[in-house]
Amino acid sequence: MQQKNASRRKPQSSAPVGRAAAARPARSAPPADWAQAELRPLPGLAYGVLDELLGYALRRAQNALYLHFQRSVDRADVSPQRFAALVLVAQNPGLRQGLLADAMGLHRSGGMRLTDWLCEQGWVQRADDPLDRRSWTVHPTPAGLALLESVTAQVRTHDEALLAALGDEGPQLRRLLDRLAAAANALATPMPPSG
Repeated sequence: MQQKNASRRKPQSSAPVGRAAAARPARSAPPADWAQAELRPLPGLAYGVLDELLGYALRRAQNALYLHFQRSVDRADVSPQRFAALVLVAQNPGLRQGLLADAMGLHRSGGMRLTDWLCEQGWVQRADDPLDRRSWTVHPTPAGLALLESVTAQVRTHDEALLAALGDEGPQLRRLLDRLAAAANALATPMPPSG
């Protein structure tokens, strides 16, 4: 349950201090889930077991997808995670903040930080949960819905380009990824003791 009275820490600035601060313009830090550079195999570097692992191949693919997403979306501050959160809020107005965190696979504190950021942008607003006064619900704002409409068109173009690059195998890959996620989740579920 997301508590309203939870203390919120003010984000610490990572801006340079002293003379170096005056020489460099201030930049906002990229989102935590932002890909910084291509994750390609480097010539001459031995990757050992990593080259055999499905998870590492997926990590390389995810990195490439994130970079393509970044180049495709003209808003530098909309990461794939922030886009997904905004879609979920827009499709489910009144969603509990804690349920948003669960849907995003985030710890509650991560969900709170993500919601804080969306609210600071003016794209989402919190409201009292009518069923639980200790919790918040989240709602899209008109500005958030307008942004989402614009960014969604760009994300669809990004996705269609990737599927086109795969040809006939694109739809099959999507189904296989869904099956892989279901299989991995099933394997992660603790088995009941036999007896």
